[in-house]
Amino acid sequence: MAASADELVLYCSVQEEWCRLMAESFQRETGVNVLMTRRSSGETFAQLMAERDQPRGDVWWGGTGDPHLQAAEEGLTAVYESPMLAELQDWAVSQATASGNRTVGIYAGALGFGFNTEMVDDPTPACWADLLDARFADDIQVANPNSSGTAYTLLATLVQIMGEDEAFEFLGQLDDNISQYTQSGAAPIRNAATGETAIGIVFMHDAVAQAVQGAPIAAVAPCEGTGYEIGSMSLVEGGPNPDNARAFYDWALSADAQALGAEANSFQVPSNRNAAVPPESPSLDQITLIDYDFATFGSSDMRQHLLSRWDAEIGARR
Repeated sequence: MAASADELVLYCSVQEEWCRLMAESFQRETGVNVLMTRRSSGETFAQLMAERDQPRGDVWWGGTGDPHLQAAEEGLTAVYESPMLAELQDWAVSQATASGNRTVGIYAGALGFGFNTEMVDDPTPACWADLLDARFADDIQVANPNSSGTAYTLLATLVQIMGEDEAFEFLGQLDDNISQYTQSGAAPIRNAATGETAIGIVFMHDAVAQAVQGAPIAAVAPCEGTGYEIGSMSLVEGGPNPDNARAFYDWALSADAQALGAEANSFQVPSNRNAAVPPESPSLDQITLIDYDFATFGSSDMRQHLLSRWDAEIGARR
């Protein structure tokens, strides 16, 4: 792909509305024509792998941090130390440090689930263990961890809480209650909002987004503790428009750009210290968060190991 002085190729891994708003806002402010493609985190990682000999994208913005760290390990993303780093939360800078400055944190969000309050009777589920209840047979949805960073975060979270063998035993029992493994991480809670399923395992902010729009959805932080994501951004190594890519990177770390999330009905916690946290955002300090090991579970070897085991033991049942 030939470089253009007024062009940026953006790979985006959050919700379509937020992707469009980011692309349109940067284009309006800079005059740079943004060519945006929206895919889940796992899909975007696979695309970068496929294009590694002839990179076509410039920036990968959004999506869970684990595949961004794997992309950094694979040399798919470029080293860049933004002058905006000084304005960021420690957890965002730690993502940059862990990757050798090949990625950076742009938002954070806790994993959990949401349920349709019109479909789920008391006692309502409050823990991961509650999702194994036979009354939820074929009434829970979660994404496929091969395509979805959300679902990979679930897989890594359960392994860290329970141990690997116990986590896969749990996932095997949970599979009896799963009606569908979706491609997108947020799809399960959208389907719960419309009554297609009773429960969706998602990041809590995605459940909140449905509730804010008036859906009968309650968000749950599981009692055993839960993992979280550091949504990340990376520059594509060898991308066609590196100057525009760095300009977008710096802009996307600004408080004003991060405030666009709430406008797009996205309620993650922004990484810029000066950005307003939407009042609807789940408060991370009121949730029992595990000490999520991003370095281990963002590594290529661990991610491939867990996905292969999931395919063999869970996906093969379908």
